[in-house]
Amino acid sequence: MRKLLLLFICLAFSLCGSCASPAPYTRISGFVEGTTYAITYEGADTLKAEIEALLARFDNSLSVYNSASIISKVNRNEAVELDSFFVTCFSLAQKISKASNGAFDISAAPLFQVWGFGSQKISDIPSKAQVDSLKAFCGMDKIRIENNRIVKTDPRVSLNANAIAKGYSADVVAHFLESRGKRSYLVEIGGEIFCRGINQRGSPWIIGIDRPTDGNYTPGADVQAKLKLSGKGLATSGNYRKFFVINGQKYAHTINPATGYPSHNNLLSASVVAPTCGEADAYATVLMVVGLDSAKRMLQLHPELDALLIYAEGVEFKTYATPGFARNMVQ
Repeated sequence: MRKLLLLFICLAFSLCGSCASPAPYTRISGFVEGTTYAITYEGADTLKAEIEALLARFDNSLSVYNSASIISKVNRNEAVELDSFFVTCFSLAQKISKASNGAFDISAAPLFQVWGFGSQKISDIPSKAQVDSLKAFCGMDKIRIENNRIVKTDPRVSLNANAIAKGYSADVVAHFLESRGKRSYLVEIGGEIFCRGINQRGSPWIIGIDRPTDGNYTPGADVQAKLKLSGKGLATSGNYRKFFVINGQKYAHTINPATGYPSHNNLLSASVVAPTCGEADAYATVLMVVGLDSAKRMLQLHPELDALLIYAEGVEFKTYATPGFARNMVQ
């Protein structure tokens, strides 16, 4: 009788998932697109080789750090056929550029270069004449796709997709994991995240959002907020890691395509939750470009987005969260 009772109890626990040990999860990490990645997924199967091959193909399409990539060849005006990664990313960039009235613009690559946020650093700020001359061949209206190739109105037009490619690559890996039957996973590439399902403890994925203090270079070392996330992408843009100071003036890496100058406002960071990580990545940049008040108005026009905005008011940090973002914050 006692043996039968013990058997019944164990069977009951097995049915509710409490008797068995937690299902195994696998974590892989590495370096890609000029940054790091960390991926956790359910199951003990080893997918690292396939994921790294996928990311290598992505790097060969959209990485400006790779001289052999499609985007590098486009920038050098070489005849090159586009792949699906490039076409999808370019189309999404066009869509968000239009939705943001040009605040998002991957054709602003020459401005990133002249301000020292490209391959070369600078020792002095560029002149207004330099900036204005470069603005003349920036703009998504100056470049298009025809017959799977890029067509430019001016050969000096060039692209930098860094503000959307990392997020989009997280979506690409997420789609791959789902094609392998994974229903619980977290993909993080350069700080941009897409996750689904639950973690190994059976709990929701909890994502930390860094406090945007200058010098906070270590993700997770100083966290401003925590967020439950599943089935969506999350990306953060801020002015506290990529910047330089010349003559006592701070210049952050967020360039306003309308002015040609780094954005200067009291918004310190923007964390965006969106249906895809590519969208989250791009819109986080948009909000940093337009500033706090315009960011709030834009979020009202885009109910598919949620966001946490951290801004300076004097010497204090203040926050603004959309209702959807606030509902998922963890105390």
